Amino acid sequence: MMRQMRENTKWIMLVTALAFVALMVFEWGMDITGRSGLGVGEIGRVNGEAVSYDDYNLSYRRLYDQIQASQEEPVTSQQVSEIEDAAWDDVVNQTLIRQELRRRGIEVTVEEVRQAARFSPPPEFRTNPAFQTDGVFDIQKYQTFISDPNVDNNLLLALEGYYRDVIPRGKLLRQVSADVYLTDASLWQSYRDQSEQIEVRYIPVNPLQRFADSLVSVEDDEVERYYDRNRDEFAVPAQASVKVVVLDKSPTAADSAAGEAVAADLRQRVLDEELTWQDINSREDLAAFVEELGWFGRDRMVEEFSDAAFAARVGQLTEPVRSGFGWHVIDVQDRDADSIRARHILVPHARTNESELALLIQADSLEELGENRTIDEAAETLGLSVQAATLNTEFAFVAVAGQVSEGADWAFEEAEVGDVSPVFETRQAFYMLELLSVQPEGFLTLDEASPSIKQTLRLEKKLALARDEAGEVVDEIRGGRRFEDVADERGLEIRAAGPFSRVDFVPGLGRANAAVGAGFGLNEGEVSDAVEANNGVFVLQLVSFIPADSVQWAEDVESQRAFALGSLQQTRLQDWLEGLRASADIVDRRDEVLNQDPADQQVQMPLVF
Repeated sequence: MMRQMRENTKWIMLVTALAFVALMVFEWGMDITGRSGLGVGEIGRVNGEAVSYDDYNLSYRRLYDQIQASQEEPVTSQQVSEIEDAAWDDVVNQTLIRQELRRRGIEVTVEEVRQAARFSPPPEFRTNPAFQTDGVFDIQKYQTFISDPNVDNNLLLALEGYYRDVIPRGKLLRQVSADVYLTDASLWQSYRDQSEQIEVRYIPVNPLQRFADSLVSVEDDEVERYYDRNRDEFAVPAQASVKVVVLDKSPTAADSAAGEAVAADLRQRVLDEELTWQDINSREDLAAFVEELGWFGRDRMVEEFSDAAFAARVGQLTEPVRSGFGWHVIDVQDRDADSIRARHILVPHARTNESELALLIQADSLEELGENRTIDEAAETLGLSVQAATLNTEFAFVAVAGQVSEGADWAFEEAEVGDVSPVFETRQAFYMLELLSVQPEGFLTLDEASPSIKQTLRLEKKLALARDEAGEVVDEIRGGRRFEDVADERGLEIRAAGPFSRVDFVPGLGRANAAVGAGFGLNEGEVSDAVEANNGVFVLQLVSFIPADSVQWAEDVESQRAFALGSLQQTRLQDWLEGLRASADIVDRRDEVLNQDPADQQVQMPLVF
């Protein structure tokens, strides 16, 4: 056992280094030790303290690797921009926390490090098979390992550094959230909100369906008064009119045909016993994988897959079947009356290497042409189409490309009318813009706002009519008439809902609104007042009430308290950190340092290598 753990020491060292990133308590990024940078120097300042390029680069690389690990396609230029901002926020937060630790005189003792190392291993150690027994973390194996005189000294030093980093922040966490407390009464109320349930029946009075426009009138002076009182509702963000060329990254028809050919080839190689199902998952060069699906019914899978699978015989490999996920070769292993057990080979929809290379060459060519031509000329040369789009500072979207925040930043902050952008990239596409015009933020005119104001005022007046009718319904039912008779006489519908809790979404009623609350305020059989919610009016009657289980709550209260406290502490920490940032003197020199002329730069490693 000890030999196995010593063989794993290098791996464990890597995990321990990653544990510095995990930040067991705060999850605020890595390298908050305060060491000085050795790269290009400072990239900014926080309260007069330099923020080193090295610290920024470490945070950038960590975030970049996390994003890349979470997706198959390369990180896009738009994501790079977002990562740069996140990395800057990270190192600023790190510096503020470090300053606060110094200000409060928070330190860690040798004994605290020793006890933490013995009894609180980093999370990555708990998942290491070398420290598990029957799949469960075994503290004895871990303690035996770190007590071994032959253990790598670098590992012990790394562990010490980890705890000297984490323990002070644990103390800071307790200080910042020391007044966070939850009473049993508040925990019981929270439990009741989630556990108590009711069933109701109700009569909805929908003002838009119930009352014709001819029943209400909206005068011009009412519209003008509403416009004057609610001018902020008609604020319009800055807008940029652009021309755009989009290069879709989606697989082409030729790519799909290539995927089908791969699936057919794999099917044949399995039939010829050249490949096993296990081989396919172990071969990265095959661009496919095997998935054991177990037992499932016809409605569990997408239609194309289910139709082919349920039509196949047991032991038969289907011809390639296309779905939105890719090409499937299905092996039905067993079946009963209405379900089957199956596995499949999936070749996901993807561009071939040749197709991907052609797309990249096309994007490079487009950017090169855009440096000295209009976007129309560049697109015509490559046989591409140009479309018009309007971007604004609150929502920048282009069909196919999706969110184009990087292009919007260029249009609003860098470009002049007539400029052609570089080629930007989203996960869905490459795109290039030409700026046609920019309209500053402002307000809709009264004429422009009038249609929506009239609609709003018309709805308010219809709601008043709905409240009046619902009030009459309540009076009649409370006067002794049956719920059904009143509804039938007025041509209103009776609906049922539940059981549901206070926090559930209730079809027809909504979530956490006056109608749901009114239902919980009733006794069984009691009828509510007319209740307005979701632009409608409701009359509810309580059918049944299911109380919360106080015995179960008493058994779970401490785990509930721990979970709720953790959430409150995180909220407190976020608020506290935002307060630190708001009062801090923060100088961001990224543009100056990272975009300086190459001839003036000191030699440095790239952000990603």
